Amino acid sequence: MNDRVSITVTDHIADVRLTRADKMNAIDPAMFQGIADAIDALAGRDDVRVVILSGEGRGFCAGLDMGSMATGGSGLELSSRPWDGANLVQQVSIGWRTLPMPVIAAVHGVALGGGFQIMSGADIRIAAPATRFAIRELHWGLVPDMGGFPLWRSLVRDDVLRELTYTAREFGPDDALRHGFISHIADDPRAAAMTLAVEIASRNPHAVRGAKRLCNMAHDADPVTMLEAETVEQLKVIRQPNQVEAVMANMEKRVPVFRD
Repeated sequence: MNDRVSITVTDHIADVRLTRADKMNAIDPAMFQGIADAIDALAGRDDVRVVILSGEGRGFCAGLDMGSMATGGSGLELSSRPWDGANLVQQVSIGWRTLPMPVIAAVHGVALGGGFQIMSGADIRIAAPATRFAIRELHWGLVPDMGGFPLWRSLVRDDVLRELTYTAREFGPDDALRHGFISHIADDPRAAAMTLAVEIASRNPHAVRGAKRLCNMAHDADPVTMLEAETVEQLKVIRQPNQVEAVMANMEKRVPVFRD
């Protein structure tokens, strides 16, 4: 990580924040690298059961820092794909989906362009009532290329995605919820995300990770492959200590104590 992203882990929940508040967390080369490094760091954390992703200051993320990019300061190599087919600018969005644990995005203020794509990588997305959204790239004569399209195809109707992409217009949380881009609207999205994270973290962490792997496959895999995958994941957890603990805790009406 660097001064663009912070990670704090408490009670199995990673609080990840974009920390460029003075620029509404606009994405410059250091932000790209900081987010990718954060994802890489979390991928190896067996003790983290849930991630909450948010932005400090007045907004989640205002998109690309066009000043930095326009002056030739990006230095980004789009042809290098070290993350299972993703380049750096794609990893900052799709990397959240590939993490083994669930990710909840708590969004406020703005989620525009690249910020909208980063948000879309989360498993669950909670937004404040006044949040402004846009697939903004066409406003700058660009195409969305930060991993949004493989993420959006499981969220939103095709014609809606085309219209919002072609026009680059802004829309609010009610439309975002109706279209499927966000999961919930909450006055305090970080508090709502924490409540949900605590609930998820109370479940068998190995079963949660298995369920995420299945969710990640569900849109593209054929039914036979999915049926086999369900069985494979079940055999990884059934009769294992955490699954036995879940049963015993329910029968004894107590809080389960799981091993990571």
